[in-house]
Amino acid sequence: MTLQGTVAIVTGSGQGLGLAYAQELAAQGASVVINDVDQAAADAAVATIVEAGGTASAVVAPVGPTETAKALVDHAYETYGRLDALVTNAGILRDRTLWKMSDDDFDAVIGVHLRGTFTCVREAATRWREDGTAGHIVCIGSPTGQRGNFGQTNYAAAKAGIVGMVRTWALELKKAGITVNAVIPVAATAMTKTVPFFQKAVEADERGEPMPDFFRKELGFGTADDVAGIVAFLASDAATGITGQVVGAGGDRLQLWSHPEAVTTSYREGGWSYSALVDGFAEAAGDLQSVGEKFPQLPDELAPEPKK
Repeated sequence: MTLQGTVAIVTGSGQGLGLAYAQELAAQGASVVINDVDQAAADAAVATIVEAGGTASAVVAPVGPTETAKALVDHAYETYGRLDALVTNAGILRDRTLWKMSDDDFDAVIGVHLRGTFTCVREAATRWREDGTAGHIVCIGSPTGQRGNFGQTNYAAAKAGIVGMVRTWALELKKAGITVNAVIPVAATAMTKTVPFFQKAVEADERGEPMPDFFRKELGFGTADDVAGIVAFLASDAATGITGQVVGAGGDRLQLWSHPEAVTTSYREGGWSYSALVDGFAEAAGDLQSVGEKFPQLPDELAPEPKK
């Protein structure tokens, strides 16, 4: 089952992960609407798909405003006559610790990631409900939204919010036959390139060499192309019936993330007063949950080079 004859929008697809998603969708037969804020990047992305024998066009506009969402969906219908899948990937970073993060830092990231996902999904879903299309929505999350990460208050909030919206939309759009899922990519990107832990993996990728097995297998860390397959799958009719799920992908690893569930439950006659919690919280709660990503020890040969 291919995507032949279908049409997909991929936001933030001028480069990086978004471009890999768009290229895979096109390779499977979809006509792709590229989106980026940079005309040159968008044109180059379209060219790579066309040169490979695919079909693509671009809408250059910042994701977030309703006007951009409408322009993307209108372009798909006006250019290709239909829309079958939407991949919301566009995002920016404004990393700061809490005490250094400005209102603008926070609002900018929320505006692109969270509001941009909301406006684009709303526009596509509204059109699909009107014309009876059982479309597919794939929203891109992040391990940061699942586990937290130092210096990324805005990004963590946005990515966690996206997953919350995905679960809600899966319920709201089920009757219309529209699937909504999230993908949590773990791959070499502009962000991970700056993390010393991944230095050897990123350097191997930049040389065009396979990443060491430790990264691909133990960490589930790979290239953008390693994530593209699950995005195309969830954007296809092969995934009809799969909705409301959060799927992690990277390197040789595929994961299904759980929905939040209570890990312990304790009851006390009369309820939990302050004094009762002082005396009994530790026993009632049990082992507390970890925060942030936990990485295994790097083998010596894969340790980052010391800074000079």
